Amino acid sequence: MPDLHNTLAIILAGGHGSRLQPLTTDRAKPAVPFGGKYRIIDFTLANCLHSGIRRALVITQYKSHSLQKHLRDGWSIFNPELGEFITPVPPQMRRGGGWYEGTADAIHQNHYLLERNEAEEVIILSGDHIYRMDYAEVIRFHRSHDAPVTVACMEVDLEEASAFGVLGVNEQNRIVAFEEKPAQPTPIPGEPDKALVSMGIYVFDRDCLIEALSADAEQPDSSHDFGNDILPQLIDSPGVYAYRFGGEGGRVSQDRYWRDVGTIDAYYEANMALLEPVPPLNLYQDDWVIRTYQAQHPPARTVPGESGNEGVFVNSILAGGVVISGGGVDHSILFPRVHIGDEAIIEDSILFEGVDVGAGARLRRCIVDKDVSIPAGEQIGIDPVQDATRFSISPDGVVVVPKGYVF
Repeated sequence: MPDLHNTLAIILAGGHGSRLQPLTTDRAKPAVPFGGKYRIIDFTLANCLHSGIRRALVITQYKSHSLQKHLRDGWSIFNPELGEFITPVPPQMRRGGGWYEGTADAIHQNHYLLERNEAEEVIILSGDHIYRMDYAEVIRFHRSHDAPVTVACMEVDLEEASAFGVLGVNEQNRIVAFEEKPAQPTPIPGEPDKALVSMGIYVFDRDCLIEALSADAEQPDSSHDFGNDILPQLIDSPGVYAYRFGGEGGRVSQDRYWRDVGTIDAYYEANMALLEPVPPLNLYQDDWVIRTYQAQHPPARTVPGESGNEGVFVNSILAGGVVISGGGVDHSILFPRVHIGDEAIIEDSILFEGVDVGAGARLRRCIVDKDVSIPAGEQIGIDPVQDATRFSISPDGVVVVPKGYVF
């Protein structure tokens, strides 16, 4: 594994996540709970940890309190005396006095942090994607090609590529073309049904990054975004390379799983995929554990309800502190301290921390945010007409009950 002591990670975690409303009403997208006990940003941070990257700046902005609390409670693990850190960086108003206006602007406003850091390379990451990746292998590729810029990329079906930045590469994996979200994506040569797309993961030589950000800041019509502005300006310069995700190298198993959970339906499906007999992302992988903050809750348990029914669960994920008291849970994900009352039925649902489901209630294909008390006999996800008068419903019919909702 290459020495990454002089590598700095910058994790972009300040986006609104507007398509994930109402889950992002009170929290930034990277702080949205996932998979029964995690936050979305845990996957990027775990990648840094296992890859040997011990210096990370987390660029925060939108409703960042929950995210910063999670970083404090779950990720205060590095030793500053050894030059290690995970540091949240909200807008400092050092340049122009404004909020971050784009991914590139967010880093440019912290220009002074780059200049004072001894990093040789900077790896720029997003805090709102679900995947495992050995960044050490990306940086090894970057160094071996003597590249000023390396872009991590993956293959997707051609019909999906218009949602991404699409790369054109030559036989040496040098990037020769880049289009941000094109209506007609260019396929991979020899593979007409596939396209090569950017993952939003960039490795820059530090001086190259500083120069590119400074040049972009002087462009009055720039949106100050890496995909829209920075990369198109750099591909004509020599040595901008594409690293293909899921290759043979790296120390993590190459499952090639990567998801942008930017919509309610994408978020729901990514969670439900964890319940498959062989999930596309294996949370039980011992060589690449996903770290998070866990409160000291007792183990989950089932108990008989007043009706005499046993509490049961089938093909579900239960976090600590969950109690199923005579109810039934099927193909669902329950976060800590969820209580399921007697004869309540939960199907294909995600219940966040502290949700209490009353006796006889029935929930199907819904997401219930934190600290909601669902009355006895209530039905959610059964009658879409009634649900639409109270809650948000996704295009695929997933009902979302917002945090703290009072019936």
